[in-house]
Amino acid sequence: MRLPSMTQPFLLAPIAECPPGPPGAQVRLAVLGARGVGKSAMIVRFLTKRFIGDYEPNTGEVRRGAAGPGAAGTRVRRLTALCSPGNLYSRLVHLDGDHVAVQIQDTPGCIQVQEDCVQVLDSLSRCVKWAEGFLLVYSITDYSSYQSVQPLYQHIRKVHPEARTPIIIVGNKADLLHARQVQAKEGLQLADELGSLFLEISTSEDSQGVCDVFQYLCKEVSKLQHAGSTDRRRSSIIPRPKSPNMQDLKRRFKQALSSKVK
Repeated sequence: MRLPSMTQPFLLAPIAECPPGPPGAQVRLAVLGARGVGKSAMIVRFLTKRFIGDYEPNTGEVRRGAAGPGAAGTRVRRLTALCSPGNLYSRLVHLDGDHVAVQIQDTPGCIQVQEDCVQVLDSLSRCVKWAEGFLLVYSITDYSSYQSVQPLYQHIRKVHPEARTPIIIVGNKADLLHARQVQAKEGLQLADELGSLFLEISTSEDSQGVCDVFQYLCKEVSKLQHAGSTDRRRSSIIPRPKSPNMQDLKRRFKQALSSKVK
């Protein structure tokens, strides 16, 4: 069910970007998954608390009626820039009492389970290298999108071999139970096998659930950043040599003199 407020023009304003900060001050996230799983809708839901509806894959054009009943053509065009795939979103986010600069990379839905899957994944290597935390999204109504999660996870671990890089598996469109193709226990089993966290959410009906996913990932990345900076500070500190014990030196000197006198 669409929110009635989605028909209001002011809700379609572009997402405000945060000013650029010093290197290392940003939390860099990437949302990966197959086509049509709702990656862009999740990101916009997190940043604006609004649900943008469905859009045509590759073009980013909103389907007729997706923005709510009575949506004008001009309104659809204004939405196109907001939800087109492959965008980099940047904004200050309130997190645990602080404002954190968060950058989220929305990736094109070009991931398919097929023979040349490795070649498809290689095209995302630059994004995977850039990001510090990942959301792997599938739709519970599309089993093939669920099958693409494991190859994506393996590709991330290949680029980031350190096991501490946070990865969350998300089953989206949990409100469409009548069209479910992936059971919740399957998502949980896959997450257990990969050592990842798993959640099922509904981007259209559960704004708080979407926010919780992104905020948790932001916190995990922030923890790693603080831990890494602490380790670097510790490694840069050169241990000071111990000061000589003057009493011990005097004792040894006296012993040496007494032995010579004898």
